[in-house]
Amino acid sequence: SGQHRVPRATAQLLAPVGDPEKVICVGLNYHDHCQEQGVKVPKEPVIFSKFPSSITGPFDDIVHPQDTSELDWEVELAAIIGKRGRHIEEAVALEHVLGFTVANDVSARDWQMRRNGRQWLLGKTFDTFCPLGPAIVTREAVADVHNLWIRCSVNGRRMQDSNTRHLIFGVPTLVAWVSRFMTLVPGDILLTGTPAGVGVFRKPPVFLKPGDEVQCEIEELGTICNRVV
Repeated sequence: SGQHRVPRATAQLLAPVGDPEKVICVGLNYHDHCQEQGVKVPKEPVIFSKFPSSITGPFDDIVHPQDTSELDWEVELAAIIGKRGRHIEEAVALEHVLGFTVANDVSARDWQMRRNGRQWLLGKTFDTFCPLGPAIVTREAVADVHNLWIRCSVNGRRMQDSNTRHLIFGVPTLVAWVSRFMTLVPGDILLTGTPAGVGVFRKPPVFLKPGDEVQCEIEELGTICNRVV
């Protein structure tokens, strides 16, 4: 009706899913990202997790922890589960996906790569390390989720520029694979990996500092923008 609208400028958008049961992540899932760090393309999906407490809004601040000096960005396509399932067949896996959104898998590389026994969890799951949004775009509204440009800029400088067609394992494969190990439930978030261009593998490495602005965008899904404080 147009009668009950709130102007965007007067509203603070929260993450479209704020308290999921699980935040499941995939590492090494773009060919160019494997190439930039000189590792072999995985034969099976590399799965890790972030805690739901890491989720923050699409335009909220990323808090730079005092415990790290190597804060990095990772723009990612996120799939939101809409239908419960276990041992899901790949042929019907997309039927279990409600839609897609933009995520930034913020990472403390020192904790991910050298500390905590080189397990990735702590480096990935500080508070505010999962900006998400700006909205869920339903599966039916996306022409081809495996052919979307995906980009990240820091202070206006393009750092990542790729396409989801370069995913090693597509969304149906990932949903089917993860469901072999756990029951997927509505609201679960699946981050599908990041393309080349992260800070840690640049020469010399580039890391985020307070005052930086990180913009992540995916074609048809929108843009999130977060300031580091």
